Amino acid sequence: MLSKPVRGSAAEPSAPRTRRRGTTYLLTAGLVGALTLLCLLSAGTGAFPIPLGDVLGSVQHRVGLGGSALDRVAESVLWNVRLPRVTLALLIGASLGCSGALMQGVFGNPLAEPGVIGISAGAAVGAVAAIAFGLGFLGNWTVTFCAFVAGLATVLLVYTLSRSGGRTEVVTLILTGIAVNAFAGALIGLFIFFADNAQITQITFWQLGSLSQATWPKVLAVLPCALAGLAVAPLYARKLDLLALGERPARHLGVDVERLRIVLVLVVALLTAAAVAVAGIVAFVGLLVPHLLRMAAGPGHRFLVPGSALGGAVVLVAADLAARTVAQPAELPLGVLTALFGSPFFFWLLRRTRRRQGGWA
Repeated sequence: MLSKPVRGSAAEPSAPRTRRRGTTYLLTAGLVGALTLLCLLSAGTGAFPIPLGDVLGSVQHRVGLGGSALDRVAESVLWNVRLPRVTLALLIGASLGCSGALMQGVFGNPLAEPGVIGISAGAAVGAVAAIAFGLGFLGNWTVTFCAFVAGLATVLLVYTLSRSGGRTEVVTLILTGIAVNAFAGALIGLFIFFADNAQITQITFWQLGSLSQATWPKVLAVLPCALAGLAVAPLYARKLDLLALGERPARHLGVDVERLRIVLVLVVALLTAAAVAVAGIVAFVGLLVPHLLRMAAGPGHRFLVPGSALGGAVVLVAADLAARTVAQPAELPLGVLTALFGSPFFFWLLRRTRRRQGGWA
């Protein structure tokens, strides 16, 4: 006679898995719902308010699903000012959130994030240099290209300097990032010295972070980079799960660790450059979002990577809405706002990680 499986034994492996799968489905539905609601709310909120029903009606009219067009002023505000900004916030937030999840998986530590280890500052140096020296060899793509190259060079430099004895330590990674951020800040200051007044205004935009100049051409400029990076990232989720076991076990399971890191470093640089190219430095989104999702749904990257993209989009759309409305008629810089709320979380995370590890030694 067959005996009943013992509760909690290997005969019942599906219960925790089913429970975790239910959590991920619930979180995904919640994030999608929150993002949809925030996008509609952001599109209708501002100095020229547009009712939610009118926003939905105009969108339906534009896509041929009924609805009705608004008057000329409201239609112009919605489609030429609000929706480009909401779309950029969505793309940039998704890019930064996904980049944070990838960085933490690639470097194998919970404190890795593009802004913390200098990728955002390095990409900003490339963008600011293009502005200060009036470069235009690729037309509208010049700033994006320069940001991408500088961001890639920065992440490779930080990774090389932080790696010792075949592994990357958290403290070394952070300290190297601090040094790179300081050097990047010095370069930006040097470029400001050579820039004229109009260029200084643009450079200030990069440093503070803002979506106030959002337009559809800028959306089209960043869209290919963001979509390419967001499409490739989930394909490596399983390999990131294997890498979390350690480099040696991952190699035994068939993962080419160095190739995986190089590919994902390129993806992170692409996503970060796309964000910095239009919004400047927006810090802590890539650090905060993956941690919140990891605490809620576990460390599995199959959900964590796309979930971080969704969560990042939610956070940045909400942050941009707050930046536009909290101090009306003035507008708070987006990068300042995210750093204001992200810095306390980073401090708490440092304390929590150190306490769990019993120190850094």
